[in-house]
Amino acid sequence: MLAELRGLNEECGVFGIWGDSNAAQITYYGLHALQHRGQEGAGIVVTDGQSLQAVKGEGLVSEVFSTGKLDHLKGSGAIGHVRYATAGGRGIENVQPLLFRSSTGSLAIAHNGNLVNANSLRRHLERQGSIFQSSSDTEVLAHLIKKSGYATFEQRAKNALSLLKGAFAVVMMTEDEMTVALDPNGLRPLSLGKLGDAWVVASETCAFDLIGAEYIRSIEPGEFLIINDEGMRAERFAFPQKRAICTMEYVYFSRPDSDIDGINIHMARKRLGKELAKELEIDADVVTGVPDSSISAAIGFSEATGIPYELGLIKNRYVGRTFIQPSQDLRERGVKMKLSPVRQVVNGKRVVMVDDSIVRGTTSRRIVTLLKEAGATEVHVVISSPPIKNPCFYGIDISSSEELIASNKSVEEMRVLIGADSLTFLSVEGMVRAIGRTDEGPDAGHCLACFTNNYPTEIYPDTVLPHKKELSR
Repeated sequence: MLAELRGLNEECGVFGIWGDSNAAQITYYGLHALQHRGQEGAGIVVTDGQSLQAVKGEGLVSEVFSTGKLDHLKGSGAIGHVRYATAGGRGIENVQPLLFRSSTGSLAIAHNGNLVNANSLRRHLERQGSIFQSSSDTEVLAHLIKKSGYATFEQRAKNALSLLKGAFAVVMMTEDEMTVALDPNGLRPLSLGKLGDAWVVASETCAFDLIGAEYIRSIEPGEFLIINDEGMRAERFAFPQKRAICTMEYVYFSRPDSDIDGINIHMARKRLGKELAKELEIDADVVTGVPDSSISAAIGFSEATGIPYELGLIKNRYVGRTFIQPSQDLRERGVKMKLSPVRQVVNGKRVVMVDDSIVRGTTSRRIVTLLKEAGATEVHVVISSPPIKNPCFYGIDISSSEELIASNKSVEEMRVLIGADSLTFLSVEGMVRAIGRTDEGPDAGHCLACFTNNYPTEIYPDTVLPHKKELSR
């Protein structure tokens, strides 16, 4: 839904390719497919076997790589990144891939996730003389690699990765190879594919579809891939821990045409809607979803209940991502600029409004108001996930507990606040069952921390929330 207005954002997306002479151009298209994972910065680094060259900037992929920008990026290996800038983390120095040059060779790093021990590692490194050039926790990895005493880059990289705690899907590149790693819990999605003889990796499989690559498999937790002109080999930097992929990837963040571990996102969201229909009885005239991520769940809810699905809300796709709301009046009008109700669909109707989540509740209240102003006689809000009560430390920009409406109010209090005639959340058990992962255990391979407060990794006393990621200098 309207991430800009409600404070729920994915951190970023990564892409890499090795073995194609058009590596930069292919990476450009791959990043286009991942644009939804970050709209405030993008970058590409390419190797020709002798040196690394970079183009990066703040803005959308199409803005950063305007006409001619890719022409000088020659080489058969490339990595790319799109990012959502966290508070305090804006600035070109934080746009990835981060590129480090030294007398022993260059290194580029693209990272999706959040390191829960970044501050502890940074202080340790600074005591050893490291000087940081950015506020990105990704830079910690580069310093750990540089200070490792092992002989080869692969050994140094695996040693450094073993020291990281939290969520990290990492793609790195030197002059002569690309390496890929996923944290031992597999908190973030990362997939491997092939494009002819070239190897490709991406945060989501929708990038493979756009470039015409074949999906091979998901990267395994704790896995370390080495890809160069000799081919690809898979090793490990850590033993896999209990799988805990972010559930919100299925509920909200990933594109509907992507697959995670063999599960299609659109079909999973339809099942979420059908599970919702099992958990409540409701009498209504029309079902509508909040564009875009909730439409699949709304269709599933409609199919299960027999209540007709209609486009009751239309998203304005031409409102700029940097829309400024300098006053409370303009802030209140923000939803009207982003969404428009279809009056003839909702006028005089009892409407079921399906959404994926409620964070602060302000946007839900405004949408309910829009529907009622358009003539809806009743608005029943159904949410295809449980109440979000806890912050995320792994790379999703979910607010602190104090700002999360569900951590401070009951469902009935939330219903009154947003002005709905009823409010229903999907149960944790229903959500897990609908997504359909086959992992063993009560969490079935999910990270459910934002719902249950059961974090799959240790959270350090100085762990910084993603939206407050400016590291102490």
